[in-house]
Parts: sequence; C-alpha cells; structure tokens
Amino acid sequence: MAAQQQKRNIVIVGGGIIGCTTAYFLTRHPKFDPAQHTITLLEASSIAAGASGKAGGLLALWAYPECLVPLSYRLHRELADEHNGAERWGYRQVGCGTIGAVVKNADLKARGQGTSTSTSDLKEPNDTTAAAPNANLPIQATDSKDKDSKDWEKLPKQDTAATSLLSESVLPSDLDWVNASLVRSWDVMGRHGVTETAQAHPFHFTNAMADLAASKGVDIRLGAKVTNITSSNDSGRVDTVEYQDRNSTSGNENETKTITDVTDVILTAGPWTGKILPRSKIEGLRAHSVVYEAEVSPYAVFTDIELPSDWTPEHRRVKGQKRKHRGHVDPEIYARPFGEVYACGEPDKTIPLPETADQVQCDEDQCNDLISYIATVSPVLASAPVKAKQACYLPQHVRFGEERGPLIGQTSTPGLWIAAGHTCWGIQNGPATGLLMSELIFDGQTKSADIDKLDPKKFKV
Repeated sequence: MAAQQQKRNIVIVGGGIIGCTTAYFLTRHPKFDPAQHTITLLEASSIAAGASGKAGGLLALWAYPECLVPLSYRLHRELADEHNGAERWGYRQVGCGTIGAVVKNADLKARGQGTSTSTSDLKEPNDTTAAAPNANLPIQATDSKDKDSKDWEKLPKQDTAATSLLSESVLPSDLDWVNASLVRSWDVMGRHGVTETAQAHPFHFTNAMADLAASKGVDIRLGAKVTNITSSNDSGRVDTVEYQDRNSTSGNENETKTITDVTDVILTAGPWTGKILPRSKIEGLRAHSVVYEAEVSPYAVFTDIELPSDWTPEHRRVKGQKRKHRGHVDPEIYARPFGEVYACGEPDKTIPLPETADQVQCDEDQCNDLISYIATVSPVLASAPVKAKQACYLPQHVRFGEERGPLIGQTSTPGLWIAAGHTCWGIQNGPATGLLMSELIFDGQTKSADIDKLDPKKFKV
C-alpha cells in the first residue's frame, strides 16, 4: 500500500499562465488527493488580466531557457491533443521568419500614407499615458546625438542562439499580407523538425488551464490581492496568507481575509512577484501591442523596416510632433487563430508597475506608432479594423542591471515557493513550469527536467 500523503493546504498567488498551469498540473499529479490536499488560487483582478492575456502566444523550440523549452513545447502539443486545444485555444503550427524591408516616400504616397514633412517646426513626442499616482519615474533616456528621436528597442524575444538559426530563403507565396515589392530579404527561422514554431491564443489557453484546474477542485478567488504572507514563529514555515477582497459583497474593497494553516505558498504573480517578495528581484517591463481583425495565413513575422528619414506618422504630424524613432523599426507581427493578427512594439519603463493588472495604463500614441509602421509594409493590415490597443508588463528577473532566467523552486523560507520571471516566454514555458512545480511540491524534486540553475536559493531568494 502506498504511503499516505500528508495534508497540504497550498495557496497559489497569481492567475496568469504560470499560476494556472501550476494549479492544473498539481491536480494531475499521481500523488494529488483531494481528500488530503486543498489548493486555492488567489488572483488580484481576473484570469490572464496581465501579460498572459495580452501576449502574442508564440511557442518555439528556439526559445529560452534551454532547460525548460523542449519539455514545455512537447507539453503544449500533448495538452492540445488531450483537451482539443486546436479549437479551444487555437493551438497550431506556424511559419516564422524575419523580413527586411525598405520603404520609400513614393511607396507611402502611392498608398495615401502621407508624404515627407519638414521637421523644422515639429517637436519631440511625449508619453501620452494618463498620469499615474507615482508616475514620477525618470523617462527612459534617448541617444544624446538626437534628443528628438530614438533607436527602436527590441523586445528580448530572440537570444544569440535563436538568431543563429535564421537562414536566407525566398519569401513564401502564401505570406501575401506583406507587400512583397518592399521586401529585400526573408530569413526563415529554424530547421524543420528541430526548431519548430507554433502558437496558442494566450488568453484562451490560460483560461482553459484555469477551468481545467477548477474542474478538479481548485478554489479560484478573483479580486483577491495578497497583502501579507506570514511564517510560524516556531518552525519558520509559511502558515498564513492575508488578502484584500476587492470583490467583497459587503462593498468594502479593503476587507481583509485570511487563509490559515497554510503549508505551501507558490508565488506566480508575474511582475508583481517582486512587490510581494522584493528579494526576488522580479520587476516589470511595459510593452504595448495591438490586435487586428483579419484572417491571414499563419506566420509569425519579425521585421526590420527602413523608413524615410523625413516621414512622420499622421497621428504625430497633426500634433506637430516628430517621429519617435529614427532609422529602422522592428515590430513583431503574428497571425493568430480566431481571425486575429497580433503585433507588439518596443518595451519601456516610463510608467511604474501599478498595484494590479487592471490598472495598467496604455499609451495610445505608442500603439498608433505600431499601427503606422506596420501599415507601411502591409496593405492588408493597413485596412483591417483594430480591435484592441493594449499594454502589459513582462516579468523580468534582473540582477545588477542584467536579465537572468526565471526563478523556479523553493525559497530560503520553508514552504514559500516561486515560479516567476519568464519575460517574453511565459506562455511557451508555462506548462513545463507548472509540471515541474507539481513535482517539487509532491515529490520533493524535479523529475522531468534539470532546472538547478533556476533555483531561487542560488540567488539568495
């Protein structure tokens, strides 16, 4: 007879992809016993309210870190097979590559996107995000050579290993939503069967994981903002979690509730993890994106677009502003299931991380920059309705100014676990993280992958 499992009262903090896949895999672990194990997921706003609902949903064998990627990519396929992911969250394979395009004034004029504008009377663009209570953070510095514009800053999506997989090829004939006459190069990503690319709709995938976890007994509490985690004076182990019930039926948004007799707390709060546990050094990097209504062929396209130096997008020109970026711009564009195309721009740290995901502020001008740049190379998207302009914060593990990999494992506090800091690859690496966390909780060690280098205690967390 198998040894009886000890009683466990597990609290997961955060309802993004990492929290939801952790809840899912805990309930699928062979040692999970609903009579002995209680699992509660606390989410300060709603499921996938942050980056998990506003990401691109790219899945790739060329992603990072290497210790998570192969396992997670395989789990994505297995989850889709088991739960009808193709229909439920749009799981599918996609083509992937980078276009190099050169756009001239004549091209813009031919498509009615305006002509060159004298910049002598134009002014530097400002951040148009609504003022935040603590929005006195210094503005991100621009190049001293030209204070009126800046170079495009790429999202940390492709590392050196990934870019080494790019190989020159011919633009696919079915990539017909990009103006082929402007394309000077097409570099295909990866090798077939070795470094494939797929995708899942992040919002639908995260919510599906939450629903599947709830169907096995996970208690999901929304509007539950964790305010305090305390440990026993005797053992030093976590034992109590306090949270603010923002959805309280009493009408008191500051009503505090407490979960006692806790055995394990798993912090999966994305960029908010650093607010709950400052020594984790998890912080937020804001990124803007737009979503189009368009049915196009399934490609994830990275870009390198050269624009006329004297061209200014219409939304800035009418305000008397110069173009924000000089030289080349590099938006990422992903065809998505369910009749969507997703595009994301550059990151910024202009506005500090708010208290909850539903308070994230979007700078509409940054979204309009993205729309204007993409319109120069895609007539299809130039005429497509835009269904969302949005922003989110990517969770970064930063030490001494350098980005590190995610933290996954137990901290120096007994019973306090962390799984956060996945930057651009949270959706991709969510399943592996969830599975590995379930092994750590129930087996005391990981069996499916070696993630020793991601151990929080190595970073004194």
